[in-house]
Amino acid sequence: MIDPTLALVSVGLLSIGCQFIAHKVKLPAILFLLVVGIVVGPTLGFFTADEVFGDLLFPIVSLAVAIILFEGALTLKFSDISGHGAMVRNLCSVGVFVTWAIVTPVSYYLLDIPLGLAALLGAIVTVTGPTVIVPMLRTVRPSSKLSNILRWEGIIIDPVGALFAVLVFEFIMTQQDAVTHTFFAFGQTVLSGVLIGAFTGYLLGLALRHNVIPHYLQNTATLTVILASFAFSNMLAHESGLLTVTIAGMILANMKNVDVSDILEFKETLSVLLISGLFILLATRMDFGAVQAVGSGAFIVVLVVLFIARPASVFISAIGTPLNIKEKLLLSWIAPRGIVAAAVSALFALKLEADGYPQAEVLVPMVFIIIIATVVIQSLTAAKVAQWLGLRSPEPNGIFLFGGSQFARELAIELQNNEIPVILADTNWDTVKEARMANTKTYFGNPMSEHAQRHLDLTAMGSVLVLSPYRQLNPLVMMHFEHELGKEATILGLSSKETEGMTSHQVSERYAKKLSLFDSHVTYSYLAGAMKRGAKIKTTAITDAFTYDDYLKQYENELVPLLYIGDGKVGVFSGNEKLKPKAGWKIISLILKPKEEKQSAA
Repeated sequence: MIDPTLALVSVGLLSIGCQFIAHKVKLPAILFLLVVGIVVGPTLGFFTADEVFGDLLFPIVSLAVAIILFEGALTLKFSDISGHGAMVRNLCSVGVFVTWAIVTPVSYYLLDIPLGLAALLGAIVTVTGPTVIVPMLRTVRPSSKLSNILRWEGIIIDPVGALFAVLVFEFIMTQQDAVTHTFFAFGQTVLSGVLIGAFTGYLLGLALRHNVIPHYLQNTATLTVILASFAFSNMLAHESGLLTVTIAGMILANMKNVDVSDILEFKETLSVLLISGLFILLATRMDFGAVQAVGSGAFIVVLVVLFIARPASVFISAIGTPLNIKEKLLLSWIAPRGIVAAAVSALFALKLEADGYPQAEVLVPMVFIIIIATVVIQSLTAAKVAQWLGLRSPEPNGIFLFGGSQFARELAIELQNNEIPVILADTNWDTVKEARMANTKTYFGNPMSEHAQRHLDLTAMGSVLVLSPYRQLNPLVMMHFEHELGKEATILGLSSKETEGMTSHQVSERYAKKLSLFDSHVTYSYLAGAMKRGAKIKTTAITDAFTYDDYLKQYENELVPLLYIGDGKVGVFSGNEKLKPKAGWKIISLILKPKEEKQSAA
């Protein structure tokens, strides 16, 4: 038996390695976590979760899943369900029921398991989740409309599907010989979960709204109270704790004047830590013998989930919507199962096995097989399917502009004239209004806000140019998008001259390299002054007969090269590198002394 300390350290290192590989290859981390757990557990036999934790395994998994469900429920705002179209609403209601109604009888007959277990399996696999959807969308790049539908489905169906699975689980756990007793026990469980959850969520909301809890204690206090309500609810009514934390999260998320952004960020970080280690440990308990016992039925159930349940869910949900057949087909092919499905199935299986429920050991392997199949198959093929259907967006060559100055607005217009996607964001309504009047796509508000994360579609954006005068906000925006879009994206800001002068006033070397947009001498004041003096933004084509040197000579170097369009991409001039534009490129420049002005002066 492996030393428990060594086992836990190994799980930590393996989980970090899986997250890193997933980031590099742009695939959901859950896939690598499950595979590694299967390798170190049932395949090589290094250790299993039961060996490491013993009798503590179930309490630890229970608390971890409670935190995961609470974090998911914190993202569910009722306004979101009605605010993103009939298709999203239908997928998260009618679609859930359709998937469950198809998978349940198929699992019952093909896997030869009890009907209650089949119903639980059907409920669990209704959940997709943003952690598996978002990485896939970045790779597939579907049209903006489909991207929004899939992203919002993943966000909303996460807690909705989990709540449905919890209710099914509560029902089969309260089954007795007498039907009336079953419904009484189920009603007691649901009532306890709803009442305690609502009470806990409301009290926490009041405490946060009136700043009763010191700011530095809010995250810790919220976590402690939620786990306490989970344990107390389970004590009053059998297995009602999961419903309690889900309801508490929903209440807290929908209370007015309650900011849960810090709590949500803390829970997301904690969930990543818990999930990474939890999945590896749970995968070590995989019982391939249980899957082999059901034979080819497991394979057929996976095919039904992929080719019957999901398409039926999409096509029925799409009744009355303007989606065409191609869009429905692509939506039918992108539905990878993820974190909640794996975590909830593992917890339910542990409890069912402890209570001696027949064939409960089949649940986790079947859910894990469906997760791996949907993630692998759809990740490898979804981009090709989108391409074949003509619904794949081009490479992300769009430009996101933070700052709505006259220069930024005119640059946005020039980019649009060159058919380059552009979004202009600012916290100043007057500048945003001016941009909208020029038919520029805009976002009014802080691009780092939770609202922006949900409503700002960055699928087509490959570069972020920070052009605002907000010196305190600019570095935060740059760091945010570096994390949001990845280091492959171009993220640059205007020089603020803060890299000069006293050492104590200088910014870090890493950030200073980012402040090289266009050229080191180009600041916000420089651009504002140039525009006030009549400078114009213009696009010029470079040819064999009209070289880049000819271009500079024509304007006697009275210009600032801004961007180039060539070799199938859009690039940005910066002080960090010297470019030599080639024939076939287009150069977008700020002409300091337009040619017409120079001729009239002569």
